[in-house]
Amino acid sequence: MKSLLFVLFLLIGQVSMAQSLPVNAKDLKTLYGYMAGEFSSEAQATRDSTFYHVNLRMVPIWPKSKDGYWLYVEQSVATAPDKPYRQRVYHLTLEDDTTIVSQVYEIKNPTQYVGAWKNQELLDNLSQDSLITRQGCGIYLHKVDKEIYSGSTPGKQCLSSLRGAKYATSQVVIHPDNIVSWDRGWDIYDKQVWGAVMSGYMFIKTAKFKT
Repeated sequence: MKSLLFVLFLLIGQVSMAQSLPVNAKDLKTLYGYMAGEFSSEAQATRDSTFYHVNLRMVPIWPKSKDGYWLYVEQSVATAPDKPYRQRVYHLTLEDDTTIVSQVYEIKNPTQYVGAWKNQELLDNLSQDSLITRQGCGIYLHKVDKEIYSGSTPGKQCLSSLRGAKYATSQVVIHPDNIVSWDRGWDIYDKQVWGAVMSGYMFIKTAKFKT
């Protein structure tokens, strides 16, 4: 499975703009539906001990917004569900006729929103004024098959200081029932300093959220 995921990322990385399928407002909503839900990497962690069992939750927020779709995102190791190591907001919009952008935002005072994926009251307190844009960290997604969207951050633009990193990269492949995500940090010499080494995390969808 690990080698298959690695080959998949290599193939996806070779998909050029010219090879991408056209996208429109319907695709944007479809992708939103794919991403909204609860996901788990438990199956992968069971097969390969180099991966952690991670829970990923992406819940729709601000449904009345007219500027694309918004998701509150919370990610935690299964053994510490109340101590997420990542809390973000994603904003999905059409960039052009072949590209969907998932812009990434940090949250001011994120600890006050822990567990918001299952707590509507906490979600109601979250506003766009609470967001900080992560410049250069948006994911540029392309439709590469009837039901598959894939993309990555642009070059070395997503700056990171985590564990001695200079920048971070993210590669994502999104299917109707799973997401493969490969986040890595690189130092000034382009040496990897954090993140999975051989392949990305495979998150299986375990529950859907209404969109």
